Amino acid sequence: MAIIVELNMTGATQDQYEQVANKVTGGRGLVKGRSDWPVPGVIAHVAGPGENGWFVVDVWESEEAWQRFAEILVPFAQEVGMPDFQPRIYPAFNVVTE
Repeated sequence: MAIIVELNMTGATQDQYEQVANKVTGGRGLVKGRSDWPVPGVIAHVAGPGENGWFVVDVWESEEAWQRFAEILVPFAQEVGMPDFQPRIYPAFNVVTE
């Protein structure tokens, strides 16, 4: 079952997001397509400024796929000094990609 992952990263900056994205892609900059992800399973990714930091919403094929990515994401976020964040996970009822 697809899931929605919400990351409301209070205190995080666009610069930190870009640094993490560069690490995720192995030095190729921002993630631009599904093939840029280090693990399979991402359906959609949206990121931008939030009220108090940086905000990300992802859709993943499953919670297991998200967890595989989280194991890569969290150490990179810590390396760039991003504040700790707690993902909120919701079941997806309807996913439209085109």
